[in-house]
Formats: sequence, structure tokens, C-alpha cells
Amino acid sequence: MKIEDISNHTEDHDHDHLSSNEQTPLRPDAFALSDQEKIESIKKDVHHILETLGMDMTDDSLKGTPNRVAKMFVNEIFGGIRPQMKPSASTFENKYKYNEMLVEKNIVVYSTCEHHLLPIVGRAHVAYISNGNVVGLSKMNRIVDFYAKRPQVQERLNIQIVRELQQVLNTQDVACVIDAKHLCVNSRGIKDIESSTVTGEFGGRFKDIQVKREFLDYIKMDTKF
Repeated sequence: MKIEDISNHTEDHDHDHLSSNEQTPLRPDAFALSDQEKIESIKKDVHHILETLGMDMTDDSLKGTPNRVAKMFVNEIFGGIRPQMKPSASTFENKYKYNEMLVEKNIVVYSTCEHHLLPIVGRAHVAYISNGNVVGLSKMNRIVDFYAKRPQVQERLNIQIVRELQQVLNTQDVACVIDAKHLCVNSRGIKDIESSTVTGEFGGRFKDIQVKREFLDYIKMDTKF
């Protein structure tokens, strides 16, 4: 699907890509254990999985794998679950009175599909129209990265990015389009290595067809250096 078609496109989703809640589904006791306690618990589970598969866990190449995977889960690819990792996003007064759309495009997305725990890799394109405040450009990247680093559904990721920036900027005029490859599609099941998934969330003035079209036209522009 072409990016420019998203404004008029309604996709039929299979069960694997339906999400009933824009909030990440966490248990009330999600933070009862410390990060180190979580690592120790996950390490045992990973060891058990590999041993169950028939792997020789005394082999030099494998014996450190449970610890590496546990640390990666807690500190890296699922680090966005931890509230303390949420980036601060200070805003500044729009003193130069820039009242047009600001677009940060081609933000790298590394996430993990919550249905098969396989990677989601792609690009996010984020835009807003100032309501008197602006936010540092790198903070937009950091917000995308924070919400991507958790078990995710791409539609939910879109919504979480937009909701966070709406709150930070005190405006509804925020939009996000994500184009990503899902390895649960590319590397297993149908094994279609060419397909990607495009999703969009449009708030405030971005729901207007002309404003949405302008945003999508910006995304299509080549970036030259």
C-alpha cells in the first residue's frame, strides 16, 4: 500500500492485529519486582525453554544465552515498559510564530510484536501544528522509541505516540504514520518478505482532508544532503 493512499484506505485486519485498548496491557503488580529480580526470573525461563527444545545448555556458546536474553528483555527491547525510561519533553514558547506544520519524518522504529515476540522494523513520520508551544526535535524521536520498546501492536503504537505529543504540546493537532515490516509475517507463516504495514493516527486539524494531504505529501518528499 502506498503512503499516499492511507487517507482513504480502510484495511481489513485479521485477529493478530486487533487491539482493544490504546494502553499497553500491564498487570497492576507489573512493577512489584525490581529489574534485577525480573532478570533473574526470566533467565530461568529462557534456560528452561532452550533446554526443553533439546539444546545443550552446558555448551560454551549457549550457557550465557539466558542471562543475555533476560538483560536484553528488561533493559533494552522492552525497556519502554519502565516508567522511569519515559523521556522528559520540555516545551518552549513558539516565539518565532511558526504556525505551519512541523514534520519529523523517517524516525526509525524498532519494536516487538506482542503476538509472536518477533521484531517490527520501520519508520515513523510525526507532525504537529503549534498551539503556542514547540518541542525539541529529538524529543519526538525519543517518544517514538519509548513507546516502541515494549510488546506492541502497530495501531496502538500510532495512538500512544499521538496521545503523548498531544498532551506535551497541549494541542490535538498531531499526526503519526508508521510504515513497518513485521517479521511475524516476513519470516514465519506466509513468509512474505516484501509486504509492510502502514497505519496512521490523525488528531485535530489533521482529520481535515487538505491538512492530511499536505502531511502525506511532505512524507513523500526526498530528503537530500
